[in-house]
Amino acid sequence: MARWIAVGGVVLDLLGTIWLLQGLNILGGSRMTGDPFWAEVGAVLIAVGTVLVVVGVRRSSHTAIH
Repeated sequence: MARWIAVGGVVLDLLGTIWLLQGLNILGGSRMTGDPFWAEVGAVLIAVGTVLVVVGVRRSSHTAIH
């Protein structure tokens, strides 16, 4: 279960990075390009994804010890 939490976090991090870059007008190709709203949403997704990765890795290593 902990591994899936970490994998979900990585997916959110990747999606958040794409949305952040599009919102900042660095990565083009969609309606989100240049819209600051998507930069904010992307930053939030990156933060949530990072927390999930940390939680998943900690649970995984904790489970491996016991």
